[in-house]
Amino acid sequence: MRALLVTSVGVTCAAALTLPLAAPALSAPAAHSASARPPSLSPESPGSGPPSARTEAAPNEANEANEANEANTGDEGGALEVPEAAPPRTGETRAAALAGSTQSLPLEPLAAPSDRSMGPATAGQGLDRRTARPFSLVGVVWDDAEAELHGTVQVRTRATGSTSWSDWQDVETHNAEHAADLGSAERASGAVRGATAPLWVGDSDGVEVRVRPEAADPRHPAAVPLPEGLRLELVDPGADPAPEPAPGAPAGRTVTPAAFTGNPVPPTTTAAVPEVLTAESAATSAVNADLAPLGAAVIPALTKAETEEEAAIVAAGAKPYIGPRPKIVTRKGWGADEKLRERNFAYTKSVKAAFVHHSATGNNYTCKQAPSVLRSIYRYHVKSSGWRDFGYNFAVDKCGNIYEGRAGGVAKAVLGAHTLGFNTNTMGVAVLGTYSSTNPPAAAVTAVSKLTAWKLGLFGANPKGKVTLVSGGSGKYSKGKKVKMNVISGHRDGFATECPGARLYKKLGKARTSSAKLQGR
Repeated sequence: MRALLVTSVGVTCAAALTLPLAAPALSAPAAHSASARPPSLSPESPGSGPPSARTEAAPNEANEANEANEANTGDEGGALEVPEAAPPRTGETRAAALAGSTQSLPLEPLAAPSDRSMGPATAGQGLDRRTARPFSLVGVVWDDAEAELHGTVQVRTRATGSTSWSDWQDVETHNAEHAADLGSAERASGAVRGATAPLWVGDSDGVEVRVRPEAADPRHPAAVPLPEGLRLELVDPGADPAPEPAPGAPAGRTVTPAAFTGNPVPPTTTAAVPEVLTAESAATSAVNADLAPLGAAVIPALTKAETEEEAAIVAAGAKPYIGPRPKIVTRKGWGADEKLRERNFAYTKSVKAAFVHHSATGNNYTCKQAPSVLRSIYRYHVKSSGWRDFGYNFAVDKCGNIYEGRAGGVAKAVLGAHTLGFNTNTMGVAVLGTYSSTNPPAAAVTAVSKLTAWKLGLFGANPKGKVTLVSGGSGKYSKGKKVKMNVISGHRDGFATECPGARLYKKLGKARTSSAKLQGR
């Protein structure tokens, strides 16, 4: 077994969370069926409180408007006849839908292109322009997680409340390498599906999609068929979490909520009574109890001296080479719905290396929107792709804000689903955006350096060093093969992929040097 049992602080054991997904109805688009996730087979720690302690979050009234019917208007200004928008996935309560939702629409055959020489198979699948309930992120999924989509996926969307449609945007189809390892309990759950990378499109209420297989060529006279069960996923991240009162400020007093780096300071607001933590939220926060109070939205930064003192408690032996702990926005801080994820946490034995990724979700987001992007990716990973939780251990936005990813504790060796074949004893850091032809912001690269200097330091790893990892099986290395890599590597070092984008990959040398310097090497 590659996972290591670690007990959560002050939390009792509970059954594993199932992910109910309903079968499609014939009369209207609905969620596709999938077997409920069985209890995980790997040793894990409890991730929720006792049933008697669980409470439902209050519905978010700000999202009531999402239930209203949208105007059926095309970009030409005329009426656009569209089918009724798909309902949320069956199994999501009304309260959960108000906090965020997923519309799942089965794709339909497209008309064959006028160029007959391309062959009938290139007709592909898709959906004509239609109105939907508001969403901000899109992706395409299919039934078989082992099947690859050999072709192209393009979408265009309509901004909410307007008649203007975007240009066609490409969706990254090669996403299988961002996944749990082959043979792992998460991979074998029966809930995992094939999926494209998600694409952030901003607040939208109309969509059109086309999926076309690779065209036949002289060497391959027949085009590779598209995977079975193609569906378009439209994800609404829900509303941002309410700002928390300043320490000691009673409800109703005016306080200024903490702003994300790169955003203007928000005006003072009247603080509401803090939301009571659910058992799942309390469990997620409790594993960070050595670093921040229960229910904290932010784990504060420390000086190097403070970090070294703390490391003696959190990870004995981390001194003397460890970087100052950076500020980290917790899952509560970015508004993760803890009822979505599988309840137990899964761990590995150590963190020997860090794999850097780009999320491939596009760069059309602001730093203020980053929490919404994270909630959308989280919902897409769990509800659409069938994963146990958010795939990456950490995320970094373009302004250099660092976010807690997969639950289990930011200082612990949490088993992620980010680098197929090399999830064991590693961590995955996703820089939000697409950096194939766009340079990553300096703030984001600096944040990667700060994060790795601290986290790798907890486990005695040298950011400028090399490490030998054993492949769990990937498109680049066979299972069991020992591979020597940089301690800070790009995703492409472990798998035949373009990730983390050519421009971000070129910055990893600088990240290694800066990270090591922060450790005092």
